[in-house]
Amino acid sequence: MKIKSKRKLLISILAVVLVMIFGVGIYSYTVYDNAKNTINEKMYNPVESIDLEVVKKKVKEEKPLNILLLGVDQRGDDPGRSDALMVLSLNPKENSAKLVSIPRDTRTEIIGHGTSDKINHAYAFGGPEMSIATVENLLDVELDYYVRMNMEGLSDMVDAVGGITLNNSLDWYDEGYYKKGYHYAKGELNLNGPQTMGYVRMRYLDPRGDFGRTERQRQVIQGVLDKGASIGSVTKINEMIDVLGNNMSTNMDFTAMKDLMFNYKDTRKNFSTYQLQGTGTKIDGVYYMTVSDEEIQKVHNMLLKKS
Repeated sequence: MKIKSKRKLLISILAVVLVMIFGVGIYSYTVYDNAKNTINEKMYNPVESIDLEVVKKKVKEEKPLNILLLGVDQRGDDPGRSDALMVLSLNPKENSAKLVSIPRDTRTEIIGHGTSDKINHAYAFGGPEMSIATVENLLDVELDYYVRMNMEGLSDMVDAVGGITLNNSLDWYDEGYYKKGYHYAKGELNLNGPQTMGYVRMRYLDPRGDFGRTERQRQVIQGVLDKGASIGSVTKINEMIDVLGNNMSTNMDFTAMKDLMFNYKDTRKNFSTYQLQGTGTKIDGVYYMTVSDEEIQKVHNMLLKKS
């Protein structure tokens, strides 16, 4: 069943954090100060619900971490909704990382608002704080960091890394967001920023509906990671930092990101993805995805590395 949506697809790209985690040489002489100042002065935004002293101890002891990724369409005074919502789990002992997508229409209790609603409404009701509390309650996991990125930064980020390469499983022409008639041929694609936006936004031509779209989200994240990790140009790294400074907020300061780079950089060696599964249904005329207790437990165990 295809999901009816009035909003554009959003994707959360944890570019600076992930690129640092996975070993890009961000600490070269010419970019160090730019990265430090941009992160600490423009991106750093702590939240009350996460005790950073506890998290610092986890990082020092190289314990598993869970990072909430929020993709937000925020324009003017509109707080936006987290139409892309994922949990990135990093396990340095196993050198593994898992990216779990939570469909935006997932019906759950919105912690702090006293209602059950679509999970993406948590951000509109209470920003990162309410999103963190709601995801923690849904999956019964502890989140250590969050990263919020505005959709408008995605196109610029892909261009900043020089475009991305990915494998496309469908064949279609873009008649949607950019209306440029770009042909997304089946097979390997090399995409620039605007082409990437069309790729991740497409839904109605995909027989898998929103599930296919979230799979493309994960492909793009992987594509940015792969390209970002291979970048050696100081100019490109500075461009990436500037894009993120204008579009991203997180409760990680520069020191926290530096610690993650040293302690968690090898988690990229075994990178896997998963999407929370559920059943489409209508309640009072509104579409939701309902998720079984068994599926919730499965994802909980997955993030905590339980069998």
